[in-house]
Amino acid sequence: MAFGAPAAGVDIQAVAKNVFGAEKHASPHPSASFGSYAKGCVSGAEQLPETGPTWQAMRLSRNRNWGHPVMIDYLKDLSQKAARLQGWNGIYVGDISQPRGGPMLTGHASHQMGLDADIWMLPTTRLNLSAAERESISSISLRRSAGAYTNDSWTPQHHELLKAAASDPRVARIFVFPGAKVKMCNDEKGDRSWLRKIRPWYGHHYHFHVRLTCPAGVAGCVNQDPPPAGDGCDDAQAWVNNILNPPPPDPNAPKPKPKREIRIADLPGQCAAILSPR
Repeated sequence: MAFGAPAAGVDIQAVAKNVFGAEKHASPHPSASFGSYAKGCVSGAEQLPETGPTWQAMRLSRNRNWGHPVMIDYLKDLSQKAARLQGWNGIYVGDISQPRGGPMLTGHASHQMGLDADIWMLPTTRLNLSAAERESISSISLRRSAGAYTNDSWTPQHHELLKAAASDPRVARIFVFPGAKVKMCNDEKGDRSWLRKIRPWYGHHYHFHVRLTCPAGVAGCVNQDPPPAGDGCDDAQAWVNNILNPPPPDPNAPKPKPKREIRIADLPGQCAAILSPR
């Protein structure tokens, strides 16, 4: 099925999150990611099966276990590596994307192209969780002192899981709280090249966020600029220093402007074309 004009009844001035949030299934198009991580969509998405030999998808009621096939393959590969870690049988996968990507009704600003995924920090001891358990069980927080340090739940296996996740060439970057990055910088005694992809960011202490690069040959998918050269450990330490000793507020800083809702017209043209007729 080729891309064309928006389907009949699709209002391109409609708030995008309302329309994409209502889609229940992937579009009948070739698999492709369009736009950017925070302003895009995905056609021909693949659904991560709810349960596999080394993973379980969580919060099934959200219907966010959809992604570009490259992401689904990546998660299956990572889950097999996780299953080889002591005390882990695989991974619990949080949000990936909606069936056709796009802005979400709640939560993330990114996760729009099927190339972002959240991996829970909770060690995967059981792979027979019921649908009800997947709604009620929560991950664990690994941070202490507002994210400046890891807490007692951090283990060498978390280090090895993040190392495996970042070492895959498909990965653009991984977001995790600053104290975790500093901890890994201090503990890593071997190859440090993978640390470049681990980036400190707000939150991200119950899960880490994997972002893949645009798949090869996909036109219209915009990569984020690559991380700066080096292992990024000094930058992470600066984040920690600012948590422990916050700089004084800038009295001249402009007040943040309220963000306008993203409308379908703001997204790449292919995003309107993959929506269901209304």
